[in-house]
Amino acid sequence: MTSTADATTPQVTVEEITELITEFEKYRDRLTSETLDAAKKAKISKKETMAKLEPELAKIDAALTQLHAQLAALAPEAASE
Repeated sequence: MTSTADATTPQVTVEEITELITEFEKYRDRLTSETLDAAKKAKISKKETMAKLEPELAKIDAALTQLHAQLAALAPEAASE
C-alpha cells in the first residue's frame, strides 16, 4: 500500500486562505482593541499592556505571513490584490 502526499494532504483553496487571512486580521484588531479597553479601565498603561500583548501579536503576524506566502504560491495574481 502506497500513499502520496496529494492523497493524504488536504488541498486548500485560495478562498479558504483568503478567509483565514481576513479572520486573523479581524482577530488581531479585536484582541488589541479589547485588551487596550480593558487595560484602560484597570488603569494599566498602554505601554505595559502592549508589552504583554506583543508575544501574541507576533504569533498572529507570523501566521499571517505564512498564509500570505501560501496564497502567493497558489495564486500569484491574487496575492498582489
